[in-house]
Amino acid sequence: MATLTLDKLKKSYGDREVVHGVSCNVADGELVVVVGPSGCGKSTLLRMVAGLEEVTSGAVAIDGRVVNGVEPKDRDIAMVFQNYALYPHMSVFDNMAYGLRMRGMRRDEIVRRVDRAAAILQLDSLLDRRPRQLSGGQRQRVAMGRAIVRDPKVFLFDEPLSNLDAKLRVQMRVEIKRLQQELRVTSLYVTHDQVEAMTLADRLIVMNAGNADQIGPPLDLYERPATAFVAGFIGSPAMNLLAGRVDRGNVVVGSCALPAAAPAGAAGRAVTVGLRPEHLELAGDGPLPVTVDLLERLGADTMVHGRLDGSGVTLTARTAGTINPPLGEVLRFTVRAENIHLFDPESGCRF
Repeated sequence: MATLTLDKLKKSYGDREVVHGVSCNVADGELVVVVGPSGCGKSTLLRMVAGLEEVTSGAVAIDGRVVNGVEPKDRDIAMVFQNYALYPHMSVFDNMAYGLRMRGMRRDEIVRRVDRAAAILQLDSLLDRRPRQLSGGQRQRVAMGRAIVRDPKVFLFDEPLSNLDAKLRVQMRVEIKRLQQELRVTSLYVTHDQVEAMTLADRLIVMNAGNADQIGPPLDLYERPATAFVAGFIGSPAMNLLAGRVDRGNVVVGSCALPAAAPAGAAGRAVTVGLRPEHLELAGDGPLPVTVDLLERLGADTMVHGRLDGSGVTLTARTAGTINPPLGEVLRFTVRAENIHLFDPESGCRF
């Protein structure tokens, strides 16, 4: 078991800085997920921890030991990649055992470790097969088994589920969470999928253009996003972010006055108003009239997409799956004051 410390990590390529001083302490046995869109710096951050990218400034420490100048093989980490990286000519057993053989480990200890990992991952009956004889999910479990047998201080996951279909991704998310809880290995996990991030993480690091916009437990980021970027990225479907203004103590979007507590000293000021689709409630006298343009039927839920107050401002609301309004009908919604988020439109920061 170990701790992982990222201290003001920066990465530059020439004059271009791509990671801007990220700091985070990953506790012993904690699973921290780094999430963000493509190009935000999350994989570069992981590669600096792994030793595959040189740190421009700052420090990476494992169990209190700074490892900036330490070779990847000597950092006592294990990495799981999205492309599995299995040897096609080797059996499952040999793929899992290869790294241990290279370290000169005794045969009986190799067998003990591989058998233990195979039992955990339900690979017992597949040890003689080649990778081509396995499904995508089974290959990913072999890749995780190869990491487990090393008994590392830190697991690093680089978008390990990206190559799987949607149903298998859900299944593997459950397996990874179960595995991490059972082994209690300190883990850093990178993904662009915010649903995957929310379901797996003890804590999230939300990356935005090389910066860590917010770090914290998933529900904290969902309930109180620190920036408009985090608000729009965390949650599915995404939060509605609407241009508004403060007028006489109310928050106004278009011609619709909302029951939010306006920030002190913000009279006449422009704001970005955040409304989650699931917090919009149908109400006959609600302050938000929405003209229905499109319905997405998902079974238990129906997503209503429409235009607010007859304007060009679009809004999405999550409603009961039983509603069936005709296109063009006006539905009225309300929202509780505590579910209205206000952000500075210039800085993106929460008021």
